[in-house]
Amino acid sequence: MPRNTWMVFCLTLSLAPAAVAINQSQPVDPELRALLMQAVSQADSFADAFDAQVWLLDMSTRLRRYIPDEQERLRFLRLVHREARHAGLKPDLVLAVIHVESLFDRYALSRVGAQGIMQVMPFWKAELGRPEDNLIDLATNLRYGCTILKYYLDLEKGDLRRALARYNGSLGSHRYPDKVQDYWYRYWYVRE
Repeated sequence: MPRNTWMVFCLTLSLAPAAVAINQSQPVDPELRALLMQAVSQADSFADAFDAQVWLLDMSTRLRRYIPDEQERLRFLRLVHREARHAGLKPDLVLAVIHVESLFDRYALSRVGAQGIMQVMPFWKAELGRPEDNLIDLATNLRYGCTILKYYLDLEKGDLRRALARYNGSLGSHRYPDKVQDYWYRYWYVRE
């Protein structure tokens, strides 16, 4: 068995249940499918390099205990910043979601099959006709996860709590939104 496959298998057996990004039994919203298709096909870029660099310095210090290697940490933060901004989200909110979903473990796999740092369900790849996409890949997982979160935020007309509950597949429960908001304000929040 290849090393990466073995690591994912071991993580599957050892990880506590992670939050589910989307309930697979629900019909897929065509608008969300279209947004995801557009997001995964666009090029990558920072909206504002200076602001990104200031943000990177601040967040790198905060993230050090979760990703000790500086190069890996900065690469990860650049990806988070880029994909969050691309989707129209605050990067620090995305970090809070990742903190809750996977504790920054790119190989995280939930008991129901959600994958990667933002715990994206793999059925999205088939919905988009992109079976080759690798949800363990940081950029791919962030692109999917940020697009899904932004869609739910728009659907809920800016109501972050309801959007987070939808992202987690737990609409009606306050547990997940409370946890994400707690982590956001305690660890990642940046005043703009």
